[in-house]
Amino acid sequence: MDFSMHIITRFLYFIVLLPLLVGCGGGNSHWYSEYDKTTTGMPAELQYGSFSAGLYGTSETHTIAVLLPTSGPKAAIGKTILPAIEAAYMQFAPSELQMSFYDTGADDVHRVIENAVASNPEIIIGPVFAENAKILRDIKPSSIPALSFTSDTSAVGDGVFSMAVIPANTIETTLQEMNARGAKSFIIMAPNSSSGHLMAGAAERISNVYNIDNVGVFFYNEHDTESIKNASMDAAMYTARNAANTRAKEILSAILNHENLSPTEKSSLSRQLERIGRTDTLGTLPYDSVLFLGSTDDTKSLASFLRYYGLGVRDAQFYGTPMWEEGDIASDLTMTGSVFATLPEIPSNFSALYQSATNNPASRMAAIGYDATILAIGAVYSQNGVAPYLMNAGGYVGANGLFRLRPNGLNERALQIVRLNGDGTTTVARTPAAAFTIPIYKTNEVYISPANDKALVARGVNPMDYINIPERFRGKYRAKTYGVTKTTNSSTTFESVTITPTNDDFSIKAENYKPVPLETVNRTYIDSVEISE
Repeated sequence: MDFSMHIITRFLYFIVLLPLLVGCGGGNSHWYSEYDKTTTGMPAELQYGSFSAGLYGTSETHTIAVLLPTSGPKAAIGKTILPAIEAAYMQFAPSELQMSFYDTGADDVHRVIENAVASNPEIIIGPVFAENAKILRDIKPSSIPALSFTSDTSAVGDGVFSMAVIPANTIETTLQEMNARGAKSFIIMAPNSSSGHLMAGAAERISNVYNIDNVGVFFYNEHDTESIKNASMDAAMYTARNAANTRAKEILSAILNHENLSPTEKSSLSRQLERIGRTDTLGTLPYDSVLFLGSTDDTKSLASFLRYYGLGVRDAQFYGTPMWEEGDIASDLTMTGSVFATLPEIPSNFSALYQSATNNPASRMAAIGYDATILAIGAVYSQNGVAPYLMNAGGYVGANGLFRLRPNGLNERALQIVRLNGDGTTTVARTPAAAFTIPIYKTNEVYISPANDKALVARGVNPMDYINIPERFRGKYRAKTYGVTKTTNSSTTFESVTITPTNDDFSIKAENYKPVPLETVNRTYIDSVEISE
């Protein structure tokens, strides 16, 4: 069987997101953990370093193994990273360095990884997927480090590192921005998948650190319009707020039609009825922010439905993840003003290099492969040794910005906050940190428990809080509070608490009550999520 291994010499010329965080399992050994206690200095300039044998003062031969899928169903991923690794090798590797490639897309991937380890490399670049990283971790000696591309934290440790963006970092950066903007409470809208539940768990855990209340978690089935619609309806408290709106209009209409009013009173009540009649909902929501943890397409659908059910970007600030870099979400007017955490822009020199070599634009995954290769070369030629080089507390600046590796296998990356302008452009709302001298993150946990559905915690909506009627009628016209929830130690339950006489359970018949048509909302295409205002 051909396991597709070849050797590069000087004579030869996010990323797939798997399960992102885990609540159990994995290798959590801290690799050379003593370096985690070293003084943090300024980062080294990784990308533009001059790597040559003369720099390192040696002409000794060194070896690096690379594990990438270059055949099989995931070959496209490996072939995206491969040119970046080759480019870094050609630019920076001394002539004595040997780099061997092993195809993890082969049928017997376990044997491929065994062969790579048996070649006794000083460092390994890859693999891409969590299941392969776990195999490597079990097979290799702890002393051989591996710079993998998986973001699954269950696959790191024992010298296996992640070079990918750790989702918990992106979530914490986003929550930092929420905190800076004065957010008090938020809800989570996440895909009903293992990664969605785990990311939501991370958001719940991290929100406690920043004293922002998470008051609801809503899961939806990806690319499922009906599921997305239902999650949006629940998140917007549409049923309760619609009932409160209807009741308010009934009360105003009844007073206008059946009571003796002064001209001033009649004018005031008419204006209120006209204003409330323009919408389907009444009342504020118990949160000021929404965190979306899914793809751009699902996020756009969610935002459209939330708007349909009475919640827009004017009612709550929208936040997202680096997945918003994909697709055309920046052109969606519904998302104007929304912000998300992401890596800084890929430098133009690397973009041009990659474009020249492949005729394709540089991707984040390619840039990570480029950085991993330069980091590996620097480590094997470092006069201080591989471990001190990799564990440099000051970190490095590469094609994807500032980053550093941690002894537990995770990494920290400095992220920026980007604002969507609604016209296809974005604006950098906050630049990434320039150094780790001041800690970027407060949390650095490997294991985070997945979140479950969390019903919205709300005081409910009482129509009387949103209309102003003459005081002499308050004893006659009353309403109950709709959509109250209360939280116990074990569960959250919904109820509609009656705080007034039960005679408001039936509609007041008002022959002249004609709600104002919702002329500003186009509901024709709700099933295809084409909603505009």
